[in-house]
Amino acid sequence: MINAQKGNEKLSLIGSVSLGTGVMIGAGIFVLMGQIAELVGDLFPIAFIAGAVVVGFSSYSYVKFSNAYPSSGGVAKFLTKSYGPGTATGLFSLLMYVSMVVSESLVAGTFGAYTLRLFPEQYAGYAPALAVGLITVAYIVNILGNKVIGSTATITAVIKVLGISLLAIAGLAASGFADITGNYIPQTGESLPKGFGFIGALALAILAYKGFTTITNQGDDIQNPHKNVGRSIIISIVICTLIYVALALSVAGGLSIPEIIKAKDYALAAAAKPIFGDWGTWITIGIAIVATVSGVIASVFSASRLLAMLSSMKQVPSLSIIEKLKNPALLLTVSLAILLTVFFNLTRIASIGAIFYLIMDIAIHWGLFRYLREEVKFNPVIPLIAIIMDIAILSAFLYIRYLNDPFVLIVAFAAIVLIMIAERLFMISHTDKDGVMHMGMKDDKNTMR
Repeated sequence: MINAQKGNEKLSLIGSVSLGTGVMIGAGIFVLMGQIAELVGDLFPIAFIAGAVVVGFSSYSYVKFSNAYPSSGGVAKFLTKSYGPGTATGLFSLLMYVSMVVSESLVAGTFGAYTLRLFPEQYAGYAPALAVGLITVAYIVNILGNKVIGSTATITAVIKVLGISLLAIAGLAASGFADITGNYIPQTGESLPKGFGFIGALALAILAYKGFTTITNQGDDIQNPHKNVGRSIIISIVICTLIYVALALSVAGGLSIPEIIKAKDYALAAAAKPIFGDWGTWITIGIAIVATVSGVIASVFSASRLLAMLSSMKQVPSLSIIEKLKNPALLLTVSLAILLTVFFNLTRIASIGAIFYLIMDIAIHWGLFRYLREEVKFNPVIPLIAIIMDIAILSAFLYIRYLNDPFVLIVAFAAIVLIMIAERLFMISHTDKDGVMHMGMKDDKNTMR
């Protein structure tokens, strides 16, 4: 992760789009392709188009927030503007934080799954160990402030984006367009209403685009931030949609749906082999390794910075109580990521991340619609449409998880309840008798809602 600003220089719109696209086209796409195909069968390329439509409506609120309040605070700043300091802001901000840690764990797990394709099958059980090792390396790099990694961040982003793009284009050229006539492959013996699985699968498709929220953090470092942050979000989503759809069609042309599902944790590498041979598999694995290593390092940095920011805003307990440790936010972030990696497989990790992200996304839209009509100029219909879409997708996804893996719902529900209770108790601890909560930020509303 590198600073966007050098001296007095600020990011241009092109620079912002380059960085934003590099974050969005993350390593998650290497594993999400197979998981989405498992839910919708031959329609998985269309799921990425539908996901882009949903994200297009969703991005409207973030664009309006960014135009009105450009800041490095990003989502945390938007939530504070909407709900003021208090339990709601703390809860939704922490859900965003946990979804970032989940993404970090997902990317690390993807590194393990793809790297092991270079070794005999008897080593398959070592994927979590490789993932933990990568998270540990990311911690060391971040704690040392490795300048080499910072200076090569742009290079790795270019390799990642161009590599995936060329893989998609070459795959299409070699295999032709796949038949996507809508053959559903049910994940269990349970019968779902036609199209229900498709709606639920959009929760995972959205994860492939959720990196656009990091663009909101560029507010302090971009030229003409009141316009260019929003423009960067829109352009980045369009670019990612084109690449994802081309990649999905390429995979569909190289493998049958049962084959994709069987290799869902390393679907892109499996799809490359019948089209390009062994060398295609090796190139795909190489791109995946570059993407995952750089992605985990950047994700660890971003998530720990968000936690530190929430602590300075007094939305979570002060991390200064752990004075003997260097960068406690970083240590807590990697510790949580390691726990997720050890105890959950990639499907469960992605599911938890999707649930938390969608809840936080609904909160962003509702905050804009309900509390900021007088401060921000926007069309109220669009956030409402985004809320309806999010609720429909979340409901369908929860039902699918209930049928197939209810343990995911138990973990997600328990985590939300614990965060809510802890946040409420913490907020009460520093709220005075007049209902004013004293924060670390002077320019925000201090009355609890």
